[in-house]
Amino acid sequence: MEHHPSTAPAGHVPETQHADHAHHTDHAHHPHPPQRPGSGWSTAVRATLHCLTGCAAGEILGMVIGTALGLHAGATVALSVALAFVLGYALTMRGVLKAGLALGAAFRVALAADTVSILVMELIDNTVMVGVPGAMDAGLGKPLFWLALLFSLAVAFAVTVPVNRWLIARGRGHAAVHAHH
Repeated sequence: MEHHPSTAPAGHVPETQHADHAHHTDHAHHPHPPQRPGSGWSTAVRATLHCLTGCAAGEILGMVIGTALGLHAGATVALSVALAFVLGYALTMRGVLKAGLALGAAFRVALAADTVSILVMELIDNTVMVGVPGAMDAGLGKPLFWLALLFSLAVAFAVTVPVNRWLIARGRGHAAVHAHH
């Protein structure tokens, strides 16, 4: 059956034109990078939980030491950040050293795997912690201190998951560790 433009219903697109249109829309006008194996949300969540373990340990230890010693908020934050990086890198290095990497190679893997993740996590959790009125001055015996610290780590986790997913999908961040497990 032949379609004549004058007899086709209003808004009807002939099949040949429709097929061509579908063909053009099937090809992405916004190309997406190919998905790497293990680059989905669950991998990003696991990587961020791994990062959170080291960061939280360093963050909590730094906040406890700084608060107990009565350090200024800036010094306490600096101590927390330093300890978060040290413990975060140490946690990753522990795993890749078990896989047989030499110390220098393990350190390079930890730097590649964790630096951006720890940086984002520390920026967010310390900004939140300092931003909660009275939290830094509350002291270790006050629920405000601990609730603010817990909240800051939860917010940092939520912000860091998509960052890690983006990095892993591009073969960066925690993807560097996966080659050694």
